[in-house]
Amino acid sequence: MSEKTLSNRRQFLRQLSGGAGLVAAASSRTALADNHGGKKLGYALVGLGGLSTNQIAPALQKTKHCRLAGIVTGTPEKEKIWAEKYGIPEKNIYNYETFDSIADNADIDVVYVVLPNSMHKEYTIRAAKAGKHVLCEKPMANSAEDCEAMIAACRSAGKKLAIGYRCQFEPHHLECIRLAREKTFGDLKMIDAGFGFRIGNPDQWRLKGAPAGGGALMDVGIYALQACRYLTGEEPAVISATETKTDPVKFKEVDETIVWSMTFPSGVVAACSTTYAFRGVNRFKASSTNGWFGLEPGYSYGGIKGETSEGELRFEEIDQFAAEMDDFAQCILHNRESRVPGEEGLKDLRAIEAIYKSIRTGTSVRLG
Repeated sequence: MSEKTLSNRRQFLRQLSGGAGLVAAASSRTALADNHGGKKLGYALVGLGGLSTNQIAPALQKTKHCRLAGIVTGTPEKEKIWAEKYGIPEKNIYNYETFDSIADNADIDVVYVVLPNSMHKEYTIRAAKAGKHVLCEKPMANSAEDCEAMIAACRSAGKKLAIGYRCQFEPHHLECIRLAREKTFGDLKMIDAGFGFRIGNPDQWRLKGAPAGGGALMDVGIYALQACRYLTGEEPAVISATETKTDPVKFKEVDETIVWSMTFPSGVVAACSTTYAFRGVNRFKASSTNGWFGLEPGYSYGGIKGETSEGELRFEEIDQFAAEMDDFAQCILHNRESRVPGEEGLKDLRAIEAIYKSIRTGTSVRLG
């Protein structure tokens, strides 16, 4: 790889990460920004399910600008376990009924909403009204209308809102964005993207229509959708989709497998897929006039691998959750916009609603 290419890569990621630079992003999540006086922002996790337990809470122990300050849970048994493990004082432990009193707690700066999708709107709005900044897991909500209400509530309260798109802080993804935007391999022409897995327990909330809002598309297909949007830097103009169900009992309320195509204003075409029926779909490949680049696996918490028509993309692994939380802390401390604001989540939901509409109507859907 030429010195010019390396220089361009460093400059592009330095811009994307608010001044951290590629070397910092690739080598250590802790170098995303400076200390800003050494202040660490207190995060309260709302919802202590598997993601909070296995990913987010451990990631907070690695952050440079954040700390786990509080928890909100509807399971009393978890209160003692978390308090002892992470040294959380009793005054920083809430349930869903006492949540609003978090407004009086100066220890907590940010509320991280890690709940079933249908609850994102309520707790984002309640957190904003309590005077807290909000980081909300994806998908942002179950409808574009709910997303708009969340954005409006945070704006009215003068608080920042970001969505948990961890891949946009991962160095392989950042490099692919650079390759696309700088046209390193010429004009981007086509993207093939997909993410899926075989889902287990049939009684879980992800298979229930009301809390989940949808199935594989809302849960993991959104990663493929996101990749197409941030590689092109555009919003889809036309979407066409079809759905397949091999188990209509298990997937009675939500989608199992969806394939969809998107055409972007520049003419880029995307072929996407998502599924709850089988493993092995976890990638994107972007083809340009003079070459290609892509990731496989592309969306996992770790072990991401990248390749281009010229060779391998290689970066040191980071904790993606720690990176996104540190970045949001920096946005708050330096009063700058997140690159994954509520508006980003809203755009995804608009596209997802178009996918579902195309399935219902059997026709292509044009977006405004």
